[in-house]
Amino acid sequence: MADFMKIMQQAQQMQGKLQQIQEELALRTVSASSGGGMVTVDADGKGQITRIKIDPSIVDAKEVEMLEDLITVAVSEAQTKAAEMAKEEMGKLAGGLNLPFSFPG
Repeated sequence: MADFMKIMQQAQQMQGKLQQIQEELALRTVSASSGGGMVTVDADGKGQITRIKIDPSIVDAKEVEMLEDLITVAVSEAQTKAAEMAKEEMGKLAGGLNLPFSFPG
């Protein structure tokens, strides 16, 4: 019975650490850009987009499709960076085990 109590206590500690990591990730920021820095996207550590910056020189009604592509690339890269950062932090919690983690979307 003592082993079961120890396992339960460890599970509670791990749950607390997981919650702490998730809170810390929400406070961290990653940035990605496209078009040589013409479009920059910031996201928090959970992959939520927090800011998009567009250089005014590329805003042209005739080039909307290019601007849409640049935004898509920068958003995708920012979310990938956030996922990699989160995976790294979660990996620390899992003791280096390569466990798959997904994020609520």
